[in-house]
Amino acid sequence: LPAAADMAAEPPPPPLEPIVLPVFREEGFGDKFLRKTRENPLVPLGCLCTVGILTYGLINFKRGNTRKSQLMMRARILAQSLTFAALLGGMAVTAMKSR
Repeated sequence: LPAAADMAAEPPPPPLEPIVLPVFREEGFGDKFLRKTRENPLVPLGCLCTVGILTYGLINFKRGNTRKSQLMMRARILAQSLTFAALLGGMAVTAMKSR
């Protein structure tokens, strides 16, 4: 058993140093909103356009201008569709980047 005697003569291994983990801070609503807006700026822009068209259509509806009101409601649907497409496109780009 000379190998066991050699192992007993070796000094014990040094103690392990603690692993330093990165510190993450809690992301607030404003920080997350700004980060998401920078990642995909077309979604907030599409939302603003949709709300603007909807508001203009409702104003025309209240004034009795039914023709322009109908046109704005159709434009609102188009704006919503484009916003949804931008959302899906942004999700696809983000998924491709993570690979």
